[in-house]
Parts: sequence; structure tokens; C-alpha cells
Amino acid sequence: MGDSEPRAGLEAHPSEIHEKPAAQMKVFKYRLWDVAQKSLYLRNNQLVAGYLQGPNSALEEKICWVPNRSFEREKFPIILGVQDGRRSLACGTGALPALQLEDVNITELSRGGEETTRFTFFRSYKDGMWRFESAANPGWLLCTSAQSNEPLGLTTSLDAAHIVDFYFQLC
Repeated sequence: MGDSEPRAGLEAHPSEIHEKPAAQMKVFKYRLWDVAQKSLYLRNNQLVAGYLQGPNSALEEKICWVPNRSFEREKFPIILGVQDGRRSLACGTGALPALQLEDVNITELSRGGEETTRFTFFRSYKDGMWRFESAANPGWLLCTSAQSNEPLGLTTSLDAAHIVDFYFQLC
């Protein structure tokens, strides 16, 4: 296994992106769950974080990602999607940016360009956990609510109501 591929069963490592040319872009499929152990699932066209147990664990939505080569690779820019990468996470801009799903394939977005900024997140890793900062809205982090079954969102608040630390593991 080369340095450009994630290690099976282990969490993602920052050096594992930006290694393949665009024509050979590999889509990585990962589990993403918050430090409170809430998994992501789709409800009413939104990604929601909740405790999925037993038969409901099959509802967990896997996160697909590709690197975005339009940004400095040191920032670990990635584009996130669900449903095998056919739908992308996008950040609106404005005073209170909102997170939404759009019917755009992450492999199309991986080619880069200024229009991909709102689909891009910068990954950071510390103490075994990941954070995802919106490229379109610096300082805004992907978050779950401390409450179960609430939509995935964005926040600048590092408080008990918003969980911004995630585990990110190869499926």
C-alpha cells in the first residue's frame, strides 16, 4: 500500500491527500461521528446527528471525500459528500452561514476553481480528533448539536451546545 492511500481500519492521516492526479481521483469513503458518539443520517434532505442503534445503525450515512487542489495542500482542503459522493455539503455565505446538501458530485468539484470554495473544508487533526473549517466562511466549523437528532451545522462557538470534534475513519 502506498503513502497516498489511507490505511485500512485506521483513522485518516493528513498526509493521505493530494497524491493522485485529477484523472485518477480516488473517492474515499469514511465514517464520521462526533465525540459524543452520534452518527450521521439523512432526514428530510438534511444530515442529522443522532444515536443509531440496532437496526437503525443501517441508516448511518457514510461520508465521501476528495481533495480540492485549488487550495494550499498544507490546509488539507477536502470536499465532502454523501450518497457515494453524488450530493455535496455546501456552505452558504452571509452573516449566519448555513450548511446544505446540493446535487453536485464531489468528483466534478475536485477539479477545483473558485466556485468550489463553498464546498471545501479545511481538515485539522489534534489528539485523535478532526475539525472541519469552512473555506468560504473562515472560523466557521462543522458541528453537531449537543442534542440528539439535530441537523449538522456550522458554528463559531466552542461551547457545550456545539460539538466540533469528530472521529473520521475509513469504511
